[in-house]
Amino acid sequence: MKTSKLLALSLCPAALALQACASNPDAEGGVATTAAQAGKPAGTSGPGLWKVADEDTTIYLFGTVHALPESVEWYEGEIETALATSQELVTEIPGEATGDPASQQMVITKAMLPVDKSLRDMLADPQRASYEGALNKLGMPPASFDRFEPWFAGMTLAVMPLMQAGYKAESGVELKLEELAPADAARGALETLEWQIDLFDTLPVESQVSFLMVSADNIDEIVPMMDRMVAEWLEGDADGLAALMNEGLTDPALADALLYKRNERWAEWIDDRLDKPGTVFIAVGAGHLAGQQSVQDYLTGRGLSVTRVQ
Repeated sequence: MKTSKLLALSLCPAALALQACASNPDAEGGVATTAAQAGKPAGTSGPGLWKVADEDTTIYLFGTVHALPESVEWYEGEIETALATSQELVTEIPGEATGDPASQQMVITKAMLPVDKSLRDMLADPQRASYEGALNKLGMPPASFDRFEPWFAGMTLAVMPLMQAGYKAESGVELKLEELAPADAARGALETLEWQIDLFDTLPVESQVSFLMVSADNIDEIVPMMDRMVAEWLEGDADGLAALMNEGLTDPALADALLYKRNERWAEWIDDRLDKPGTVFIAVGAGHLAGQQSVQDYLTGRGLSVTRVQ
């Protein structure tokens, strides 16, 4: 196991999306039209791009996929133009965070269980059987994550099949944006890596176990569901993407912590940022810009007009 790559992928919100979509494999759209999908320019395709602006500030909102196969092409059209004209690139966490050894050690430290506890002892017998079966399918021994909390094991189970199928963090959108953004553009972040880890680490145990079991119970569906998610993303179908990503988050505590509260907080950040002139390109996981209670919905609730650019 290559620890650095595993950590980089397992910390990506793409892992969270798979928790949701794997638990809802029959979703085919049908969700209510939201601010995220409304106003899509006729005849356009490609990943969705939105903007909110006033007389001296333009803020672009771009939904990302954090790990992709090398062959996926997405950087073109309005996305390229918007990034090239931006003076600041803002992502969820600082771009260098996942590759920093100190950050990786922080994650491992927070993920460890007390010495007198074992992950498998926290699972009911049917859960344990499903979990061990998932590890076996990945070629991993049953004790692989005995020393780790359920959230970490759940993240890892969600990304291991993707790694084996050729999905790479190095091909993910954020790293490409970092490379392609103007060299003189400022870099910013909405959160820190430690804050994101604390978000998982402080989830109720039952929510952590639920998070883990979605991956374990649907281990064979992770790659095909991710393929479908990427297809929806490339088409710019925000509602279809929401059906795959968000509708399966049936645990209220999980959905509120991982999506809705963050979306609301980011909308507040954007509203405040409009007070400062300039052009900003914000890139966050595509699930935050899709479905109900999206970032766009919270912006609309603040009386701001959000326009679909692509």
